Amino acid sequence: MQTIVSKNNPAVKSFAALKEKKARRERGAFLVEGEKMVRECVRSGMDVLRLAVREDYAGDTYGREILVLGADAFRAVCDEKTPQGIVAEVAIPRTKLRPPEQSCLLLDGVSDPANVGAVIRTAVAAGYPEIYCVDCADPYSPKSVRASMSGVFFATLMSGTREEVMSALDGVPLIAADMAGENAFRFDPPQKFALCIGNEGNGLSREVASRAAYTVRIPMNEKTESLNASVSAGILMYLLKKKSFERG
Repeated sequence: MQTIVSKNNPAVKSFAALKEKKARRERGAFLVEGEKMVRECVRSGMDVLRLAVREDYAGDTYGREILVLGADAFRAVCDEKTPQGIVAEVAIPRTKLRPPEQSCLLLDGVSDPANVGAVIRTAVAAGYPEIYCVDCADPYSPKSVRASMSGVFFATLMSGTREEVMSALDGVPLIAADMAGENAFRFDPPQKFALCIGNEGNGLSREVASRAAYTVRIPMNEKTESLNASVSAGILMYLLKKKSFERG
C-alpha cells in the first residue's frame, strides 16, 4: 500500500480538519487517537469511518481499510504532542434530546474540554450514562475525548438550548452543586434526579439554579476556596448514589 508523505495531501488535510469544531460539526465525525482508545472505540460499537496509521505501525487494524502515512503527515493529523501509531475518524452519534431513563448529569456551561472529558469518564463509571450539555466545551474535541479515557464511547450525550434541556428534564428533580447548599454527606437524594454542574468560574446559570429542587455542597477546609469542576462532580456523583453502591 502506498505511503502518503505530504501534509498537504487531501486525505491528510481531511483527517486533520477534525481537530477543529467547525469540521466536526459539518461532517458529524471526530478523531480518536492511540492504540488503546481506538481499540475501545471499535469494541464499543461506535461507527468507525476510517483509520490512518503511521508507516511503522504494526498493531491491529480491525480488518478495515487504512491510510498509511509518513511520520510528518501522521503528526499533522494528530492532536497529541507525542502521537501513537493509529488514529480513527468516528461518526458522532445522533442522539435526539429526550427525557432521561435514570439519574443523569446536566453540564451547564462547563468550558474546559479536559473537565468535560473527565466528568464523562467518571459519569460512565458511576452509573450516569446520560449527560446533557448546555453551552459546554465540545465533548468530541480531541482534548475532551482523551480526558474521557473511552468514556465518550459509552455515554449518551445530548445537547440543546437551556430551554430545550429544561423541557427534556421536566419532572426530574434537579440537584444543584453550589457552595451555599446543604452538606452533601447528609443529603438524602430522590431515587431519580439530575445532578447539575456549572461553569468553572461562574457556577450554574440563573435559569438552571432557579429550577433546582435541591442544592448541595461539598464541605471543605476553610483554607480551600473551591474544587476543580470535574473533581466536585465526581465526588457528588458517588455520594448521591452511595446507597445503590452499598447494595451492590
